[in-house]
Amino acid sequence: MNKIVKNDQIVIVSGKDKGRRGNVTQVLDNGKLLVQGLNLAKKHQKGNPQAGIPGGIIEKEMPVDASNVMLVNPATDKADRVGFKILEDGKKVRCFKSNGEVVS
Repeated sequence: MNKIVKNDQIVIVSGKDKGRRGNVTQVLDNGKLLVQGLNLAKKHQKGNPQAGIPGGIIEKEMPVDASNVMLVNPATDKADRVGFKILEDGKKVRCFKSNGEVVS
């Protein structure tokens, strides 16, 4: 089970986008995340008229390492660490380290 999953709201804690918030759009296998609207890079794309792809400079979301982001705690509206807790029924859930609240 991953500490950060798709559709989580995160804040970047290091790098050029430090302090910016966004939603996770995809979790990659190598421990990296794609975040909506963050860590953009310019890519020079060659056009392909047969496929209808225009050429030019496009902005593309690049992966961010999971160690450089933290989950946003909605109760405090701040970045918080995430851990795991096993409930009485044996189910493993994610919880915030600061207040022990289960991540929804």
